[in-house]
Amino acid sequence: MKGKVTVPTIRDMKARGEKIIMLTAYDTPFARILDEVGVDILLVGDSVGSVVAGYPNTLPVTIDEMIYHTKAVIRGTKRALVVIDMPFMSYQTSIEDAKRNAGHMIKHSGAEAVKLEGGAKMKEAIKAIVDIDIPVMGHIGLTPQSIHQMGGYKVQGKIQQQRQKILEDALAVEEAGAFSLVLECIPSELAQEITEKLSIPTIGIGAGVHCDGQVLVIHDLLGLLGDFRPKFVKSYVDLRSIISQAVEQYIKEVKEGVFPSEQHSFHL
Repeated sequence: MKGKVTVPTIRDMKARGEKIIMLTAYDTPFARILDEVGVDILLVGDSVGSVVAGYPNTLPVTIDEMIYHTKAVIRGTKRALVVIDMPFMSYQTSIEDAKRNAGHMIKHSGAEAVKLEGGAKMKEAIKAIVDIDIPVMGHIGLTPQSIHQMGGYKVQGKIQQQRQKILEDALAVEEAGAFSLVLECIPSELAQEITEKLSIPTIGIGAGVHCDGQVLVIHDLLGLLGDFRPKFVKSYVDLRSIISQAVEQYIKEVKEGVFPSEQHSFHL
């Protein structure tokens, strides 16, 4: 597909039955690569806290950090839709805070939509943000900002009570006006039911093949984070080993006086 990806583009892709491709990006070089190969949505996720900054979870990430990384992604993007995550406590405190912070993040980052976590409890916040013409991507199921409440990173919706709540959350997010919905770590059958019920696209991560699209953290896809991989992650290359080998070769050549060679040196 050619041309700039917009919010209506994403809605139309579901109608056509065309799978939506989303990946995280946190800087210009990765954004440029992902954009050029045809990724539809670049999500500047608050996962930047865990993946890039080394935080134990996403909770410490600030609005300013999200804006900084999103501006870097924007500079490397021509085609993809860029979505910025609203970090913990930027939208939960009040409707006015949610609107103000969403507007601030869009205005100062250059992103084209915001993403926030939560279902029925966040319905009014989503609606308020949409009402000031800021597109919202929802996120339900396993919501990392609720890690302490959930007791860790666990699959959600395995019992009937949870399944019903997640379904109600999905319907609430749609009714509030979100243009798409991330489903994280829920049973494939539940994701399929939600996807079939909703008119807006679903984007899965650990939610099976029946979603309208898929998302992964780019560092997971590239095998940059070592041996720990959640079940839903597929690493398409072991880039960590490749980088290690390159740096080891650099160390060896510097210590042996092989680098820099004449080819890499200047003379009077």
